[in-house]
Amino acid sequence: MSYAELTEKYFRPGRLPHIWCPGCGHGITTGAIIKAIDGLGLDKNDVAVVSGIGCSSRASGYLDFNTVHSAHGRALPVATGVKLANPELNVIVCTGDGDCTAIGGNHLIHAARRNINVTVVLFNNNIYGMTGGQYSPMTPTGSKASTAPYRTIEQPFNITDLVQAAGATFVARGTTFHTAQLVDLIKKGIQHDGFSFIEVVSACPTSFGRANKCGSPGDMMKWQRDHAVMKLAWDKMDAEKQAEAKAAGKFPIGVLFETNAIKEYTKAYDEVIAIAQGGKK
Repeated sequence: MSYAELTEKYFRPGRLPHIWCPGCGHGITTGAIIKAIDGLGLDKNDVAVVSGIGCSSRASGYLDFNTVHSAHGRALPVATGVKLANPELNVIVCTGDGDCTAIGGNHLIHAARRNINVTVVLFNNNIYGMTGGQYSPMTPTGSKASTAPYRTIEQPFNITDLVQAAGATFVARGTTFHTAQLVDLIKKGIQHDGFSFIEVVSACPTSFGRANKCGSPGDMMKWQRDHAVMKLAWDKMDAEKQAEAKAAGKFPIGVLFETNAIKEYTKAYDEVIAIAQGGKK
């Protein structure tokens, strides 16, 4: 299916053009989501897209599914409620690094802990792009931002490690340069029966790129190309080589962790309902 056909099928009429800046990776990420949904053959009525607040969270307003544009940081509790109310829905959360890992951080770790079957797509552009270019919990150390004009001193989260430690049963990372792989990762996340988390390394040329002299949007895409390492190649490195790669700003992409060993939350909750209705403890 062509881009024009995908747009006509999955975007709400009259909602385009979008607000994202030229060169922003969020359009690519949103495109990857609809390509994954289309590739799986999901009916639009069987998909719910929930977002919080921020550049990334505008995606829910453009997409022609069951959608909720919720409050800042609250996409995951809303998505949890949607999934519990109708476990048959494929619930996808579109969220940003500030929305998800700052004000929404506590919701993130508990959604992962519960292993509820929602798919979180984190649009990570390392900055609060919509509200003035403040630094986020994902902004690399030493970067400039409107709230850090002399550079940040805080360490960013390794968000994929954090959600895995919290209990997520599918964890992946992709980039907006590696689009075919990104579509595949989102597909796998949707198909996984449990909490799925896909971090997408996305460029913000306007707020992050200008402040940190990252060059053109094309240059920022080339940075992703040159710093992302396929998981298979990453695993072949010994600990010393991995440490050197991390020091050079490199990172693994692909499926980083997957398990089916933990029962999915809505299925466990159905068992509790059955016990209650049967009068058994």
